[in-house]
Amino acid sequence: MTHVVAEPCFGCKYTDCVVVCPVECFYEGEQILYIHPDECIDCEACVPECPVEAIFHEDNLPEEWAAFTQLNAEMAVNLPVITEKKEPLADS
Repeated sequence: MTHVVAEPCFGCKYTDCVVVCPVECFYEGEQILYIHPDECIDCEACVPECPVEAIFHEDNLPEEWAAFTQLNAEMAVNLPVITEKKEPLADS
């Protein structure tokens, strides 16, 4: 099982979640973060750290964001890992 970053992260990209991840499974896109499903250990440490509540267990992902499960899997393999907190995007 894995966690998924969904729509609420788009355009804000808070990185509070990455610093608590014990396995460094977050990857940074231009507008959003992604979780690599094969690296996530389902520890849930990231969930309460997200100020916009954008991280969901894949079994609890709202139906309107179901496509984000596949999107996280596809995008994470092509992006750099992020392990340190950064400033959120200006729009946040």
